Amino acid sequence: MTHTPAPPAPARARWTPARQRIFLAALHDSGSVAQAARAAGMSRSSAHRLRIRLAGTPFVGMWDHILADHRRRLGDPFVPAPTAPPARP
Repeated sequence: MTHTPAPPAPARARWTPARQRIFLAALHDSGSVAQAARAAGMSRSSAHRLRIRLAGTPFVGMWDHILADHRRRLGDPFVPAPTAPPARP
């Protein structure tokens, strides 16, 4: 009788740079963290954990900028899009 090893467990999803870009683009379109996380193949809670882990980085700065812009657009549909993202430190 031979022992057949079990198949490897599926790889855990990670927030790759590509997933982060997808998340930010979807966040810009929807204004919803949950929808943006789903678009990136991740969960809302993992997005918030990533935000905490990357505090002070350009990723979090863009997240804040996108949501602030989305709030402005909701308040006045005629507000033009921002001209540039926040400057990098």
